[in-house]
Amino acid sequence: MVMRAYDGSADDVDHGAFGHGHASCRRPDERIARVIAQALGDARDVLNVGAGTGSYEASAHTITAVEPSLAMRAQRPARLATAVDAVAEDLPFADGQFDAAMTLFSVHEWSDAEAGLREMRRVTRGPVVVLTCDPARVRDFWLYEYAPDVLETEARRYPSLHRLAAALGGTTTVQPVPIPLDCADGFNEAYYGRPELLLDPAARQACSAWSFVDDRARQDFDVSLRRALGSGAWDEAFGHLRGRPTYDGSLVLLRATP
Repeated sequence: MVMRAYDGSADDVDHGAFGHGHASCRRPDERIARVIAQALGDARDVLNVGAGTGSYEASAHTITAVEPSLAMRAQRPARLATAVDAVAEDLPFADGQFDAAMTLFSVHEWSDAEAGLREMRRVTRGPVVVLTCDPARVRDFWLYEYAPDVLETEARRYPSLHRLAAALGGTTTVQPVPIPLDCADGFNEAYYGRPELLLDPAARQACSAWSFVDDRARQDFDVSLRRALGSGAWDEAFGHLRGRPTYDGSLVLLRATP
């Protein structure tokens, strides 16, 4: 049985406490959206598991969204379909009901990633698309120097790509996803060349890993990054990133076919 928080969250984050304002910082980036659309191909009926606020739900598809958190469902725009209150590990759909399925920035929060992916495979005839981060590369980001506990948390939470591929079965390809300098979707690595933006508590709150560290750790990060920016130490070490058009970080897209 999957345990659920008071707002329905069934993962390791209580979105009722930390998910408010998510939609304002986690907006879809059109370049990442194109990568996802290409992976879905010409699928018509698409399942979106852990759909959150529906950032990457394109009008080209008929979307069935699944989101257990009431806080996340409440932030979905009115133009999108109402999300089904269910969990990845127990999807209320028939075998092979969908042409394709996707889960975006979500699988690392599930209580049982393998069970959730097997369920997605069960209800999907065609490709299953997973946008996630490679835990082997999470610590390579400059943020590790200023908030190591945050990235240690992320590295622990993200399942290995091998685990994901094994759970999906069939044939799985892994595609690195370049992150644009002006990325609209505010996950941690999206600020690779804009460190000042991570000083905004709202930007950090939109990244679930920050909810696993205490106020003291967040304050220490704020002080240390401000000091490094003010002294020029950050720019001396990482300033070349300010003009880099894209960043090859830990973001990857898995596409599994039966």
